[in-house]
This record gives sequence, structure tokens and C-alpha cells, in this order.
Amino acid sequence: MTHTPLGHWVHAVAAARPGQPALIAVDGRPGFAGLARCIDTLTAALQRRGVAAGERVSWLGTNSAAMLSALFACARLGAIFMPLNWRLAPAEHRALLARAAPRLLFVDAEFVAATLHAQVAPEGTQAVARPGMDEQPATPPGWQDWAGVVADGAQAGAPTPPAPVDPELPILLCFTSGSTGEPKGVLLSQRALAANADAAADMHGLTSADRILTTLPLFHVGGLNIQTLPALRQGCTVVLHARFDADAVFDAIEAQRITLTVLVPAQLEVMLAHPRWAAADLRSLRAISTGSTVVPRRLIDAVHARGVPLIQVWGATETSPVASCVHIEEAQRHAGSAGRAALGTRLRIADASGREQPDGASGEVLVRGAQLMSGYWHDAAGTAGALREGWFHSGDAGHLDREGFLWIDGRLKDMIISGGENVSPAEVEAVLLECPEVAEAAVVGRPDPRWGEAVVAVVAPRQGARLDEQALRARYAGRLARFKQPREFVVVDALPRTALGKVRKEELRELVARRAEAAHPASPGVGDAA
Repeated sequence: MTHTPLGHWVHAVAAARPGQPALIAVDGRPGFAGLARCIDTLTAALQRRGVAAGERVSWLGTNSAAMLSALFACARLGAIFMPLNWRLAPAEHRALLARAAPRLLFVDAEFVAATLHAQVAPEGTQAVARPGMDEQPATPPGWQDWAGVVADGAQAGAPTPPAPVDPELPILLCFTSGSTGEPKGVLLSQRALAANADAAADMHGLTSADRILTTLPLFHVGGLNIQTLPALRQGCTVVLHARFDADAVFDAIEAQRITLTVLVPAQLEVMLAHPRWAAADLRSLRAISTGSTVVPRRLIDAVHARGVPLIQVWGATETSPVASCVHIEEAQRHAGSAGRAALGTRLRIADASGREQPDGASGEVLVRGAQLMSGYWHDAAGTAGALREGWFHSGDAGHLDREGFLWIDGRLKDMIISGGENVSPAEVEAVLLECPEVAEAAVVGRPDPRWGEAVVAVVAPRQGARLDEQALRARYAGRLARFKQPREFVVVDALPRTALGKVRKEELRELVARRAEAAHPASPGVGDAA
């Protein structure tokens, strides 16, 4: 399967094992032969709507078999699949779509009204309304309906065989928050996703007997590429949940005999706090994979206590994301590590001057491998800054031990990771700085036991002004997703700055951490003095 083009992964499995179950999803339970037919139908439908190599097809919806079918259809045509984060505000969707100018935009029923009201689809983009579980949305004027698209593709018969697709051309466009405040569009090629699938299959020891549970959203490379796409290439069965729900996860593990799943720390916190955790039947699980942020040791120990290896993966959207990983047999002895360089990958630790650091010394983590991005969408300067001499500069600080295991020490960038979602401080600050009562504003992350980090805004009022917290919160309504909005506002006289005028964010992090500790002192634990 290594050299099979991505658009043919499902068809290759279908030819060998047509009856093998491929997906168990909210919108169907196709076997590999059935999924291959769905992909063919969508490929023909896209062709009839003029989608060609290099053009964008965007998708706004929760996890579904149709969403995956559309991605594979794009791969067969050489088109670029662009999943949208449904947690963003319509204004954010509008900005992203204006930048990418897709030919088609598919919108799930629950998002149609907001999308239409905000006029999200740019001129020249054909919008398609998809039905929900219980309703078929009224197709807005000028839109197309999903049933018509599918019928059109079915009537067309087999799609016209497209020209062979260059594996170096991008297939996936994922927008991720950038440290400058403007989301960056990461372009991943078919070759990158194939290399990532090789690394993921090696990490998990994937076989066609595995049953995968996907609850992370497919608009993130974590949900799409750590297990889902590699599993389909390998002929595994993927149980695909539209959204994460702890009860549904327990049900699936027990009823579907799940062998592998990915749960980020915020999800693990919910699972461990659930009444079913202690007694749930987890015997089918070979491992749980996790990542997206530094994983607290207490989570690792709690999962291991239930007899399930918790294996970490480290990387970024720009690395597809599997750059380093812990294999199942390494989970106990190297608990807390982000693992060794993934299959086909090289890691380097460099100081600020680019010099390679010795074992144990901290520096920026650099990555080299076929899974690296092609670049950022229409951002040559950003691409040149991130990809230098074939190495991706992650912005994360870490060190390698003598055995080559990576340990993440922190982030060189200011990015906040809350509940597995990236939050750009500059993006949140920009809203506050529009307020006439605010003289200065800075946004930092505060450690949070459930979400990993909470977004905290530190603001200084203009002379004589009085800040109203409710008014500040109201400024975010409809503009930024809820997970980006500050959970707390801290008012100070002035922000601490360097001699060059740069805000000392480390001081602000210490300030908000002290305030949180003062407000909620840690409860004495076993062995602690009361």
C-alpha cells in the first residue's frame, strides 16, 4: 500500500476484501466495496461541477462517512480538500473561505442557517446543503442540495478517469492558528499523507484486525491522520463518532470491541472523571494514543492503572502530524516522553543559532521527513521561516535523552492549547485592543486541570476609564469561537515590558498562575501535610 495513490487506498482494500467493514458512522455503515462506490459517485459529481486538479473543495460539518468520501474523491482528481473547524464563528469561516476561494462548499444541516445568515460562501463558490439525522434543511436560494449532488454523480456512472495525480501536489488544506494572529493554511501533499500513514501504521502496529474509534474532529490532522486515514489504508474498521461524548465512547469500546483510539488530554480528563471509568470493560484496547499538548503524568498513570498503554505522539499540522511517537511496548518504561523519531523521520535539537544540541540539552525541536507540509497557503515568507534547509522549525522546546527519546520542555511560541485546540493570543488580543477603554492587552495561557490551558486576558485601562467585564466579553460574541474567548480578565495598571517595548509574557503567566493558586489553593493530597 505504500506506493498506492491516496485516492485508491479504499479501492485497493475493496479489491482484496470487499466485504470488510470500513466505517460505522452516523450516516452509514459501508464496507470497503460500498465506500469505494460512494467515492466514485462523489468523484463523478465533482467532475460534473468543474472540480479539477488544484481547486479547493471545502467541508463544514461534523465527522461523517460522506466527509471522508469527499476527501478521497478530491484525491482522485488532484483537488484540495479543505475541512473547516465547525467550532469557529461564521465570520472566521467567511475570512478563511475568502482566502481559499473553493469551487464547492458542503455545509451540514446544523450549520446552514448561520452560514447563510453570515453570507459565508464567497462569490463563485457553489454551496451545498447536507441533511442532518432528523431533517433535510430547506435548500437556500442559489444553493444545491446534497441529494441532487449524489443523484447527479450516480447518473453519471463511473467517473472519467482523471490524469495521474502528482503525489507532490497538495491534497489537504488545514487552517491552523498562527502566532501572528492570522490563521495559516497548511498544505499537505499526497506523499506527505502516505509517509504519515507509514509512520502511524508502524507506531500502532496496525493490522486489518484492528477496530479504530475516532472521536476527534476530522478538521484536525490529529483526528484525520493519526489513526483514521492510516487505518482505512490498512483495511481496518473505523467507528466514526460525529462528536466526542464520553458515554458513547464507553459504549463503543465495550460493544464494538475497539482496539485503538486517540484521546487528547482534555478528553481523557472527562473520561477519568466519569462514573463508568473504574468498571468499564477496556480489555479490547491495545492502546490509547494521545498528544496535542504536554500530557500530565497523573493521566498517564491513571490509564496505565486500567491496564491500557497510553502512547504519545508529537508533531504539528505542518508534520501531518506524526513526527515522534511512543510504541506500545515502550509505553511503561518511557511514560511521559513524546517518543522517538517516527518511521522515516529525523529529529534535531538546535539552539537559537541553529547549532545542534547534545543529549539532554534543551533547544528548538526540528523535524525532517517526507510528511512535512508543502508550505503555507499564499504565504511564501511564512513558509521560508518555517521550512529551512529541509527542516521544519516547530517552535517547541525539547531535548533528546541518550536513547533518542524526545521530551517536550515547553513552547517557544506563545500559542495557547486549550482542550486540544490552538488559540492564537494575537487574535484574541486584537478584539480587546479595539475597545476604547483598553490601553493595553495581552493574552496568555493559565494551567487548567481539565483543558490543559485556559485563556486569560490581562488588560490595562486607559487613564480615567473603567473596564466592564461583561462589555469586554460581549465584544467576542459572533467573532471568535467560544474556546478562544478569555475565561478570565485580569486588570493591571500597565503591562510589564522589556527595554525594547516587548511584553514580558512570562511575567504575566506567573501573575495569573499566582492569582489562580490564591483563589483555589491545592487540596492536601495523600502524604501531604494538612
